[in-house]
Amino acid sequence: MDPLTIIVVCTGLIAYSLMSHRLQFTGLSLPIFFSSFGLLLGDLGIGLIDMKTDTDLLAVFAEVALVLVLFSDAAQVELRALRDNLRAPAMMLFIGMPLTILFGTAVAHWASPQAPLALALLVAAILTPTDASLSQSILSSKSVPLSIRQSINIESGLNDGIVVPVVMLAAILSAQATGTDFHDAPDNLPLFVFKQLVFGPVVGIGLGYLLGTLIDRGVASGKTDNTGQAIAVLAGALMSFTAAEAIGGNGFIAAFLAGLTVGNVMSVNRTYTFEFMESEGKVLTMLTFVIFGAVLLPKGIEHADPMAVAVACLFLSLVRMLPIVISLIGVKLPFRHKLAMGWFGPRGLASILFALLIDERFNITGFESVLSCVVLTVAISIVVHGITASIIVGLFERSQASNTG
Repeated sequence: MDPLTIIVVCTGLIAYSLMSHRLQFTGLSLPIFFSSFGLLLGDLGIGLIDMKTDTDLLAVFAEVALVLVLFSDAAQVELRALRDNLRAPAMMLFIGMPLTILFGTAVAHWASPQAPLALALLVAAILTPTDASLSQSILSSKSVPLSIRQSINIESGLNDGIVVPVVMLAAILSAQATGTDFHDAPDNLPLFVFKQLVFGPVVGIGLGYLLGTLIDRGVASGKTDNTGQAIAVLAGALMSFTAAEAIGGNGFIAAFLAGLTVGNVMSVNRTYTFEFMESEGKVLTMLTFVIFGAVLLPKGIEHADPMAVAVACLFLSLVRMLPIVISLIGVKLPFRHKLAMGWFGPRGLASILFALLIDERFNITGFESVLSCVVLTVAISIVVHGITASIIVGLFERSQASNTG
């Protein structure tokens, strides 16, 4: 980017930040604002950001952003506090998520039966993670039942990390099925998968436990302040990713489990640390949606067709809602609550970053169709979930008022 582009992008970040509190009460969510801003700056707008922006740079950005998102989301999940409210999100993660991948693969293969089945699996895996930030008004509203808010938040915080192995395996199988040579292609696929699934968790849990213990000891001895905690956690996220990748493990799984371990090992006050991580993550989120609007959205529109739009709509409705409702059979919740939890599975940050990463790492033949489905699904989700969030909150507010009245 040239200096003018950087200045314009930073101006957008500052403008949104200065108006962030007021914008909470409008339909202009962060993803809508920055996707539109990116679209304006891209080739479909004034052309400040070229669609052919250096893909190596985008891949590095995607890796760093995804590592910090996975680590930060996992670190804020308090396992001890979830014991009494874990059943619904656990069912959504361990029954609903596999069913979503299965149904999504079937839909993607139906839409493009001539393409390898592995590509359909890749589409489904990339589009399975949800992004609770697109439903912020749902999560912050006291009118929405706590069970719904907790389940959506927990599922969103954990599903992107859990789906990483499926995404990576689907990408490798897609590259092999399409005859694509890619960097670091494994000679022995079973051994590669074993190392990814074993070494990544070992490094993540080990480094996470060590880091959490050292921070606790540093704070107890008076050697570590709040700023030191935050910097150590940030460096730990990047170190867990790099160390796992260096020995053949999956760095994203390592970062996710390192965050989960650190967050549950540390006993000191973590408020400042998590606020710091949240601020860093929000900046990366803003920039991700600018890139989405400027670079990915034009590409998605360029390769879009009616079938891709149909797939996107199915992923946001039937493919998401049916598995969630099935997974919650036996959970004592009103059916309308289960429908709400199924509906609020917006696609956003994780899907964008996975798409950027896979596009650069594997250079899969025919990935344009995958990218089009992902981009259209995220774009529709940003608008539809952003609009319906306030409508659903209003319905719950009226229901609560009628019950108390």
